Amino acid sequence: MLIGLGAPVAGAWATPAVAAEIAHRAERAGYSSLWTFQRLLVPDGSEMEPVYQSVLDPMVTLGYLAARTERIRLGVAVINLPFVSPAVLAKQAATADVLSGGRLDLGLGIGWMPEEFTATGSDTGKRGARTEEYLAVLRTLWQDEVSAFTGEFYTVPSGRQRPRPVQNALPVLLGGLSRPAMERAGRIADGWISSSRADLSGIADAIAIVQDAAAGAGRAPVRIVIRGTVQAGGDGRRLLSGGYEKIRADAAWLADQGVTELFYDLNWDPLVGSPDADPARAADRAREVIEALAPR
Repeated sequence: MLIGLGAPVAGAWATPAVAAEIAHRAERAGYSSLWTFQRLLVPDGSEMEPVYQSVLDPMVTLGYLAARTERIRLGVAVINLPFVSPAVLAKQAATADVLSGGRLDLGLGIGWMPEEFTATGSDTGKRGARTEEYLAVLRTLWQDEVSAFTGEFYTVPSGRQRPRPVQNALPVLLGGLSRPAMERAGRIADGWISSSRADLSGIADAIAIVQDAAAGAGRAPVRIVIRGTVQAGGDGRRLLSGGYEKIRADAAWLADQGVTELFYDLNWDPLVGSPDADPARAADRAREVIEALAPR
């Protein structure tokens, strides 16, 4: 199982200097990947978690990190596809892949917050069918000599979008906790990404749904990427909480369940990813955890 890391995108540690330092530190320590995520809006009066209160744009951040790293893979988990045209995202992703030398993993979700749908003028209907078309548009724009698509939701006139990604088959991973979403990831995507809300104690059941769908579609097993919301020093009652040995043991257990990649995401630690945390202490805590949990 590969071990990645959530990049500094939320709260007190999400500064240019810390993001560049953490990216370099993660690459040097042997982490396989850095991951961002998307949050467009925090509704007024809501009681959303601290991690969502101040979040950098995921694709802009990946471009910044690409310029400060050489080998580590760069991923987003996830961008909500209803909020952006597939032609626009295809261009952004291809650009990030070119600038990183072919290191991008693109994770897509279907969105869940009504206020974000309203703010982006997007539609909550038929998101499953929309996802199928969205991936088809991305792939024709990235791979076909002449791209074209006509569907229920999207139309691409015959033409070309250049430059192409360095990775001819740029990996697209799908999120979602419902059974149809997991089956869709197995059928048409390169892998499935878990949510921060996922109950990791039952992850084997979710993995079975994804991989059974892949097998039913005549495909090889797909990637299973898990966001690990680490709470170093926590009470240890949940997975990836407690002392470092406990967290490493939990990670080994997840590998045994069929997880192919786990990334430790410190953005969900209120002492790191809250905008109210002390910036210096947040960065120090992150450095300690990153070094302690570095892949062996």
